[in-house]
Amino acid sequence: MNLYETIYIIKPDVEEEAVKPIVEKFKALIEVNGEFETIDDWGKRKLAYPIEDYTEGYYVYMKYKAGSEIPRELDRVFGITEDVLRHLIVKIEK
Repeated sequence: MNLYETIYIIKPDVEEEAVKPIVEKFKALIEVNGEFETIDDWGKRKLAYPIEDYTEGYYVYMKYKAGSEIPRELDRVFGITEDVLRHLIVKIEK
């Protein structure tokens, strides 16, 4: 299993009650065949530059161990989730 870090930004106009199910959806994808080291909810922060006319977003950071199929599936699901502005998945080399 490899070690990965993922950061994703949820649109700021998503209600607080709706953010938790989005985070849980991505967490569940990883828990199927991987294990978490940490998951941090950074909350709303100002973006470095506007994305789709948004100037802030809701940040979530995850660090986990998983096989190579999990990041591919996460990337696919991030791409089809309308409430996600941006995401970044990085493999950590030892």
